[in-house]
Amino acid sequence: MRRGGDGKKGGGGGPGLSAQLRNPPGGRNARIMLLALAVDRTGSGLWAASSVLYLTFVTQLSAQQIGVLLGTAGVAGIAGSPLAGRLAGRFPVRPLLIGCHLLRLVTLGLVLVCADFGALLPVIAVTYVGDRAAKTLEMLFATRTAGERRAAYQALSRSAANAGYGVGAGIAAIGLAVGTTDAYRALILGNALSFVVAAVLVRRTDESRERTVEVARSGAPADGGSTAPADGGCATPADHGREAPARRAGPWRDRGYLRFVLLDIPMNLDDSILAVGLPLWLVERTSAPHALVPAFLVINTVLVVVLQLSVSKRAEGPRRATRAVLLYGVLTFVCCGCLAAAALVGTWAAGALLLAAALLVTLAELMRSVSSWELAVLLAPEDARAAHLGAAGVSQSVQKSAGPPLLTGAVMAAGPVGWLVLGAAVAGLAVVQQRSCARRLGVEEPRTGQALPVG
Repeated sequence: MRRGGDGKKGGGGGPGLSAQLRNPPGGRNARIMLLALAVDRTGSGLWAASSVLYLTFVTQLSAQQIGVLLGTAGVAGIAGSPLAGRLAGRFPVRPLLIGCHLLRLVTLGLVLVCADFGALLPVIAVTYVGDRAAKTLEMLFATRTAGERRAAYQALSRSAANAGYGVGAGIAAIGLAVGTTDAYRALILGNALSFVVAAVLVRRTDESRERTVEVARSGAPADGGSTAPADGGCATPADHGREAPARRAGPWRDRGYLRFVLLDIPMNLDDSILAVGLPLWLVERTSAPHALVPAFLVINTVLVVVLQLSVSKRAEGPRRATRAVLLYGVLTFVCCGCLAAAALVGTWAAGALLLAAALLVTLAELMRSVSSWELAVLLAPEDARAAHLGAAGVSQSVQKSAGPPLLTGAVMAAGPVGWLVLGAAVAGLAVVQQRSCARRLGVEEPRTGQALPVG
């Protein structure tokens, strides 16, 4: 692996977004997958904007039933990542990803014909499992296709995904303006159609390239690197025979990797802060105009699409990825400080502080989206990478289930002090995460002249 000094190849100083989308790391395979990703997320935008209203006005569920339905589905989705990782260690990624798209196609079709809570609960739960599994498989595809330039590919995928999500939300706005039952059903069908198109696109990728890295059954390093032991130490020839059984057991006995996954849960709180914390805090605790709420999402979507490539250079390679974790903690702390202050000032000052918080949490998201993913790959043993990345995906799923209740039930209930405590806690945990990852990767700041480990 490069020592991390070449920012251009990381996507930050090279060609622009459109040029890199035409010729991404991984060539034709990556180009097709990015298009499939954009199509998939366009459907996700349709679902996110219309699902609650569909469940309310078409299936006639109560608010409490919808809360239980989506909450249960979110918990069920936690199983999707490790399940996908385990299967990807045994089977090729391409048919598994196609299967996830087709599974969600079937479940969304069932959503259209299910009319009561009891029938919808397992259907939507399985949909969320397929969704989380698909995201993990997309991550695995990137590690195998883009190789050392996976950070640049991840930046492109984030830009493509957010662009697709924005398009989907825009289309949904038209259907919601119509407001009829047929319009709601058409939006659900549009999401289902996105899975068909995405599956067709994934099928066009070249599966032979996909197998160049995954060597779980062969025990040999795939991309020319050495296979490091789980604790980051040096393996002797006598050790290799003893390491293989432990790795076949998966990531759940790898304490160092599990520590990373556990600490990565609060490193994903930016998602809940943006989607739940900002709008509810504005409405309940500040005098800022409610019209600012859509602006938060506009700021987030535009900045992610425009800045993801340039930000990705800050997280390529072990040293930059660990430093990006610290920056995430700082940005989150300052964001929480802005939210706390917004409750103590007048209308216009509160509005300005909330917009600043939206900007800061988006920058934190940009840092997290590439650093968390890069570290998940670097910390995983190469011959058990699929299972480890499946375990890493659990952190996002847990945050999506636990983050909103944490913000509404504890942080916001405590007032401005709650935000300051949350910001300080995330910043402190970011320091712990950075030191833990740097120690495992052998890139602690006090040491100089060390070669970075491969993988």
